[in-house]
Amino acid sequence: SRKTEMDELTRTIAARGDRAHLALFLWASSATGLLVWTLRELAAANRRFNDFVHEIATLNQLFRRKD
Repeated sequence: SRKTEMDELTRTIAARGDRAHLALFLWASSATGLLVWTLRELAAANRRFNDFVHEIATLNQLFRRKD
């Protein structure tokens, strides 16, 4: 599984005593995770805004028909 692979990789790096590389790897992994989360949230916000604009356009068409 993925967690097992990550644990094995972490143990391999730590066994070599190269803590700087481990710290860099952990920093890069967390930065990448944060970027992915941010992009997903941005995409969701864009979808919500698009839905809002679509509903406003629908209301505008409804009100134009009544004139």
